[in-house]
Amino acid sequence: MSRKTKSKLITSLLEILLFVCISFIIIVPLLIMILGSFKDATEVTAFNLELPKQWLFENYVTVFEEADLITAFFNGILITVVSTAITIGVSSLAAFIVARRKTSLSRFLYYFFFIGTIIPMQTIPTIRLFSALGIYGSYTNAILLYVAINISFSCFLYTGFIKGIPKALDEAAFIDGASTIKVFFKVVFPLLKPISMTVLILDFMNIWNDINIPLYFLSSPSKWTMPLSVYQFFGQFSKSNWNYVFADLTLTILPVFIVFLFAQKHIINGLTEGSVKA
Repeated sequence: MSRKTKSKLITSLLEILLFVCISFIIIVPLLIMILGSFKDATEVTAFNLELPKQWLFENYVTVFEEADLITAFFNGILITVVSTAITIGVSSLAAFIVARRKTSLSRFLYYFFFIGTIIPMQTIPTIRLFSALGIYGSYTNAILLYVAINISFSCFLYTGFIKGIPKALDEAAFIDGASTIKVFFKVVFPLLKPISMTVLILDFMNIWNDINIPLYFLSSPSKWTMPLSVYQFFGQFSKSNWNYVFADLTLTILPVFIVFLFAQKHIINGLTEGSVKA
């Protein structure tokens, strides 16, 4: 075996070992949480991987009753779906203009959206702005904020993908008399399915898992989402009933896990096919 082959083999083994360690770090706490959600209040404090002596499914019943998860679930679905839909619609259309128009304005917009991925939202007095608009504390202000936060990165991904679509398709449609809007929706947008799935999944997970915006921008607990209900539930039960906390956490991550499980290949395909072209 040559020295070069040995070096490649050692590198591959080290990479495998690294990924195994990372997987172990992620999976073990996840298993402790899931198993702990079925244990009683005393047994769960061991925080180990042992199977429950008795599987207490009623822990989940208690969580549903105490945490009002049904309301929190539909709050999260409403905010996540509407925010993601608006983000996809606006960012894909903006990216189409940025990618196709070779003007100083389009270049400015491209870097404007890029900068938007770096500047944190805290630099903008959002609470005062929404209060002045009369929408602070409503679903609307949370949705608008999520759209503003996610639109920059989404537009950045869409722009790279659209640059890979032959411009001849647009020109052929223009020759047939199609308008810019019609070219986008009839010709370009159907080709954006891979990157749209990527944007949808990434935005869904970011919005669903967020706790800060619901905490500061939704005035009533009846409007809170599931991650924020976990925050409240944790404060109520973490001192004595970790089994309930674990059950609440398990139910909260379940929608994201299901979405990611069935759509993970779309994330890879979309990011690969939509790699940014300078």
